[in-house]
Amino acid sequence: MIPHEYVEEVVRRNDITDVVASYVQLRHRGRTHTGLCPFHSEKTPSFVVYPETQSFYCFGCGAGGDVITFIKKINNLDYVEAVKYLAGRAGMPMPEEDDKVGRLRSRVLSVNKETARFFYEQLNAPTEEAAAARAYWRGRGLSDSTIRRFGLGYAPNDFRALRMHLRAKGFTEEEMLAAGVEKRSEKGNVYDAFRGRVMTPIFDLRGNVIAFGGRVLGNEKPKYINSPETLVYKKSKAMFALSIAKKSTSRRYILCEGYMDVISLHQAGFDTAVAACGTALTAEQVRLLAEYADEVVLCYDSDEAGQKATARSLGLFSESPVKVSVLNIPNAKDPDEFIKKFGRDAFDRLLNGTSNAIEYKIQKVKSKYDITRAADRVEYIKEVIRILADGVSPTERDIYAGRLAEETDVAKAAILNQLDAAVKAGRRRKQRQFERDLLNQGLGSDIKLPYNTMNSEKALGVASAEQQLVAAMVKNPDFIATVEKRLAPEQFLMEDMGEAYRAILRCKAQGIRPDLTALTTQLPEDTVNRISHLLARNYDVGIGPRDVEMYLNRIEQSAPKSTEAARMSGQELEDYLAGLRRQKA
Repeated sequence: MIPHEYVEEVVRRNDITDVVASYVQLRHRGRTHTGLCPFHSEKTPSFVVYPETQSFYCFGCGAGGDVITFIKKINNLDYVEAVKYLAGRAGMPMPEEDDKVGRLRSRVLSVNKETARFFYEQLNAPTEEAAAARAYWRGRGLSDSTIRRFGLGYAPNDFRALRMHLRAKGFTEEEMLAAGVEKRSEKGNVYDAFRGRVMTPIFDLRGNVIAFGGRVLGNEKPKYINSPETLVYKKSKAMFALSIAKKSTSRRYILCEGYMDVISLHQAGFDTAVAACGTALTAEQVRLLAEYADEVVLCYDSDEAGQKATARSLGLFSESPVKVSVLNIPNAKDPDEFIKKFGRDAFDRLLNGTSNAIEYKIQKVKSKYDITRAADRVEYIKEVIRILADGVSPTERDIYAGRLAEETDVAKAAILNQLDAAVKAGRRRKQRQFERDLLNQGLGSDIKLPYNTMNSEKALGVASAEQQLVAAMVKNPDFIATVEKRLAPEQFLMEDMGEAYRAILRCKAQGIRPDLTALTTQLPEDTVNRISHLLARNYDVGIGPRDVEMYLNRIEQSAPKSTEAARMSGQELEDYLAGLRRQKA
């Protein structure tokens, strides 16, 4: 493992406010900084950076931690890579590592690189198999330069060809299996995962090969095989061809359904085409796209599955700052087929005539009804009003209300009245939800009580005290000795807080301060997020010896002096903390 002293120095040289500010636009608010969370889509800032504790917490999605955690999440890195990144940023040479996972990850990337090279060489081999594979790619209209640019290849129809090649290059069976290019049968035999398929490598943003997609030359099943998730490949966070598209000067990206559509569009000169890895677009991929794109054109297949994917993607982009439009592809099932039929210029004209998200949704609703019939017309108006009442500007509402009035022969004033009522009702719903969310931010919001342990009110109070006690020890390690004399981890009602307490005691035994940097390496992500929440909630509260005594009394329950603490409910404890904040203001 990387020495803790080195990690502490890396954190010290990378001020969290400076690091976060290079990814998030922050606004200075007193002793904190706030901004839009980079880990989920939002329009109201709920992401807070705390310079004094060198931590961050998002009150929207619950993500939290130190600067290493931030870099891990924002760049999709593992722990060692994140430390390396920050060390490089600070100009610090890395110490000698003895990190098995880190070394294996590096070897997996090397396996993938050599595998991609092998598949490309096999595509150009003087064999009948290779000739058939070349014919397939050329039959799809791809030039030799496009094949080279995307590193396309061929996996020979052999159970051991790749394995023998990688073994000759010095890679072990463990490394090949970890990369997902080899599989183990039920009998224990190892064999090549990809055989008799044309191959498409998938690259990360730094140009490393992280996975592969393979397609059969004919119509055999399964038609497609993709790499499993590995140490280097998380499909929900990966975007095909983003490593190429990010070099474009254009900020309008084309989001396609399949790899072949992307490759065809790039060959035709549309250099911002990308596709989501995995079966469906994810919120993480939307966030990743938002770092590079001001506008995204959804360019999915025209079949039913493509239309469902379009509707789902519009929902994911609804709270993103990215402008979204939808491309309807006439007389072709996908962009690849359209370009082959009608050419590049025709697709360019189609692209520049895309409908925005509102128009697309209205058109989808209209296709369900016969608006020459009164009953259908009423339902059509109702559905369109629901669309216009949610997240649409007043100007857009007025324009589309006018269009709706014209096509349904209903007075615009009547439609605007209905629309105004729908907007007000939506605001009331959002306000009620906001109030519920505020209640859920209370002390008991993230407490999961063991079933039938004790009276629920008393249990909530004890659990609240456990959380506050953990926060107290992290904020001020001087309290650890006091707590250690009176409480064992087994006495904690909440399992995650008990584990946090164990980690704090381990830090004390090793002479290490139990801050987020130290705890991150010992605890699950959810527990680190919860501790980050506790620190954020107590940021303006100075927890003193009297408070710690009260928490201990509350947990011990049987102690004679715990009477006052035991009578307090979780809400009363929260009110007590609020009082402390007012006193210290």
